[in-house]
Amino acid sequence: MIPKYREQFNQEFSQEKYQQFKEMLKQKSGIEPGFRISESPIFLTKEFEHQLIDVCESIIDQIKALPSETLEKAIPENCKVPNDTKQPHFLTIDFGICKNDNGDIEPQLIELQAFPSLYAFQKIFEETFCEVYPFLHEIRNKMPQEEFKNYLKEVIIGDENPENVILLEIYPEKQKTAIDFVFTEKLLGIKTVCLTKVKKEGRKLYYENDGKLIEIKRIYNRVIFDELDRIPDLITEFDFREDIDVKWITHPHWFFKISKFLLPLLKHQFIPKSYFLHEFPEDEHLENFVLKPLFSFAGSGVNLSPTKEVTAAIEDKENYILQRKVNYEPIFKDINGEFSKAEIRMLYVWRENDERPVLLENLGRMTKAAMVNVDFNKKDAIWIGSSNAFFGEE
Repeated sequence: MIPKYREQFNQEFSQEKYQQFKEMLKQKSGIEPGFRISESPIFLTKEFEHQLIDVCESIIDQIKALPSETLEKAIPENCKVPNDTKQPHFLTIDFGICKNDNGDIEPQLIELQAFPSLYAFQKIFEETFCEVYPFLHEIRNKMPQEEFKNYLKEVIIGDENPENVILLEIYPEKQKTAIDFVFTEKLLGIKTVCLTKVKKEGRKLYYENDGKLIEIKRIYNRVIFDELDRIPDLITEFDFREDIDVKWITHPHWFFKISKFLLPLLKHQFIPKSYFLHEFPEDEHLENFVLKPLFSFAGSGVNLSPTKEVTAAIEDKENYILQRKVNYEPIFKDINGEFSKAEIRMLYVWRENDERPVLLENLGRMTKAAMVNVDFNKKDAIWIGSSNAFFGEE
C-alpha cells in the first residue's frame, strides 16, 4: 500500500528513532504508554480512505434510520440509566484491512461503538510520528490542532467551566489508556477522577480538588458500565442507575445501543454478514464464522473457531453473534521483509445539534498474530501495536 512511503519509512527507520519516538511521547505526557507502540505507521491509499468513508457514511445513515425501540432492546435491564440522549457524542468504527475474493484490498467492518477511544492521544501520536519522520507531514491529517481541540471541547465541556467537567474512570492510574487521560487533561483542562472518589449529596455529585469540593456538571465517561459488577469489593457513593443532576458524555446507554448488537442489522459490501446466535440459519456453515459476545472489550470472549458443542452450551444465545470471517491481509512490510496485518478505527464526534458526526482522527492497530489485540502477539515481534494511518496517492 503506497510503496513509495513504505520504502522511504523503512529506509529511514532505526531502533534509535523508535526509542526517540517513545521517549517523546513519554516527555509529552509524563508517563509510559500502557500498551505497545508500533514502530511504524500504516500507509493506505486515498482510494482505501474513500472506501472507509463511504461505508462509515452508510453505517451512520442506517443507524439514524433505526427506530429508537430497536436500539432500546440492546440495553440490559440492570443497566438502565436515566436521562438518555437522542444521539451519542462519540462513534468509533473498526475495520479490518482485508483481501477479497478478487484479490483486492478493502475494508471489512469488525465492530463499532458509541464509546470514546484514544482521541487526545491519537492526535499527539500522529504529530509525534511527523516530528520523527518529517516526510509524513505531506500526507498527515489535514485538520489543524486548534480545530481538533475545539470539536472535543464543544462535545466534552460544552458551555460549562472545565473544573465542573471530569473524565470518569475506575482506578484510572491502573488503566492501559492512562496516557490518553493525561493528554485529555492537558488539552481540555479537566480532571480525571476515579469512580470511588466521587461524592454525592442529594442529586448532585462532587469531587475533591485541593481540599475543596467541586460540583460535577458533565461526566466524560470512560467507565464500561457492565464491568463494574465484576470488580470485587467496589464501594462507591453513587450508582449509575440513579437520577443525578449531571450530563453524561456520552450517556451509558449508547455503549449498548451502538455495539456488536447492530452488526446483524447493517448491510453494505464492506460489512460481513452477521447473525444473532439464536437466529443462525441451518444452511450457513459454522466454520465460516467467528463467535463474539455482544458486550465485551479488547477481544475478550471471542472464539475464532466455534463448534456446535460450544454454541449449544451457551444459554444466553441472544447475547452472542456469529460474524462471517474475513481475511486480514499481511501487507505492511517491516525492515526484515516480514509482513503485518492491521485494523483501523475511525474516530468520530457527534455534536448535540449536528445531524451527523464529524470524523476527527483514526487509530491503527498492527499485528502478526491471529487476533489484532496486542496481547496476542509474540514478545519479540516488530511492526505490532498501536499505530496511526496516513493516506496518500500511489
